Amino acid sequence: MSAYIIARVNVTDMTQYKEYTKLTPGIIEKFGGKFIARGGEVTTLEGDEEENRVVLLEFPTAQAAKDFYNSDEYQAAIKVREGASEGQFIVVDGI
Repeated sequence: MSAYIIARVNVTDMTQYKEYTKLTPGIIEKFGGKFIARGGEVTTLEGDEEENRVVLLEFPTAQAAKDFYNSDEYQAAIKVREGASEGQFIVVDGI
């Protein structure tokens, strides 16, 4: 069953954050993942206005999503974005 990582990210230093975004596509692909949405325009339909960058990734399984996040490669990428953003990353199973 597919699973998704949903990330809501408040970018505070776009120059540094762009270095992080250069690293992630290959790592995501290595774990069978792909971008579904990557920081496009967001329209809030209900609730508090969403002002963060929103990223949606699809993986073949929840375990693959967790393996991606916990991989040495992605943990190194996280260090590149430290100080450039704050965010929330969650995994949700598809249906």
